[in-house]
Amino acid sequence: MSRDFRLLLLSTVAAFSCFAPLLSVVPLWAADGGAASGGVGATTGVMMVGTVAIQLAMPRILRYVTLRRASAIGALLLGVPTWAYLVSPAVGWVLAVSAVRGVGFGILVVAGSALVAELVPPERQGRGLGAYGVAIGLPQVVLLPAGVWAVEHVGFAAVFTVTGAAGVLGAAVVLAIRESGRTSRSAGMVAPDADDDATPGEARPVRYRTLAGSGVLLLVASCAFGGATSFVPLAFSASTASLVLLTISVAGTVGRWWAGVRADSEGVGGLLPFGIAACAVGTLGIAAGAGLLGGALAVVTAAVAGLVYGLGFGALQNDTLVLMFRQAGPGGHGTASAAWNMAYDGGTGTGSLGVGLVAQGIGLSGALGASALPLVACLPYAVRRARALRSR
Repeated sequence: MSRDFRLLLLSTVAAFSCFAPLLSVVPLWAADGGAASGGVGATTGVMMVGTVAIQLAMPRILRYVTLRRASAIGALLLGVPTWAYLVSPAVGWVLAVSAVRGVGFGILVVAGSALVAELVPPERQGRGLGAYGVAIGLPQVVLLPAGVWAVEHVGFAAVFTVTGAAGVLGAAVVLAIRESGRTSRSAGMVAPDADDDATPGEARPVRYRTLAGSGVLLLVASCAFGGATSFVPLAFSASTASLVLLTISVAGTVGRWWAGVRADSEGVGGLLPFGIAACAVGTLGIAAGAGLLGGALAVVTAAVAGLVYGLGFGALQNDTLVLMFRQAGPGGHGTASAAWNMAYDGGTGTGSLGVGLVAQGIGLSGALGASALPLVACLPYAVRRARALRSR
């Protein structure tokens, strides 16, 4: 593991320490300001609108800005506006701040993923992306559930102050990565085209439709994730919500590392059906714990469901990302990273907003359960895709 890759991992841990806890804290902040469930869900949804909007432009932006500098800009735009939440919990202000942070987050994750592909040799790309997934996952393991606890014990002001500083720290660390021919060159649009099994063909610009199959699988899983992170704190007590979010985060980190090691040793794509099926089962279990069950059974069911969901979601994240990088080829890392992150972040925002709106009609449990339906619908495609990749 090179010095620069270690710095990238450290920067990622710091920057995601600004992102992970606020997935649940910002909706609570909006609810504290009087927002209804639709407004609460919109806090994540609007952030992801800003994220996806900038990600659409990232391949072009990366022609002119190095990956290192783009990562630093993204971390600053994620961290500094966090302090602005303290001005007011009014839903309009919270949505405006969230949109700005979403732009920063979009820049950060696209540049960060592309930096992994630039800093790690191709033959170790699965493990490299797995390690990057662990760096993303560690803040979620500790801080996603801890954010809910911290708000209850030390208040919103302390949480926003500390997390904003973490984003600024991430920017400072990533600037210590040395510029090189790999990290300073364009990571944008030119790459081999490839068919669905990631076999490179003649050189031509990467098109998003080439990456759409993997992107759709990630999108539907991310919708369930967005709904869970935004509404589990409202559907359960603070202690139960923290436990469920902890199981999702721990299992997700393990799943990403497991899939990364497996991709290098046994081939990529074999975990796609498992990932989709586990996400569907986990989502339904969380929904059951939120409404159909009671007492200790509800707590145990929701925690186990979070474990199942997290393991599947983590494995799916890594497999789809490795597939997209291999389809795009060395010159298309920026485009592949943008496509993957648009699917992840677009799904997270859509799921949060969608669950919030549906919950106004059928309640939180029903809305969370409904987010499993697209996963079930996509399972046959995931099975066919995995078989096609194995046959090659």
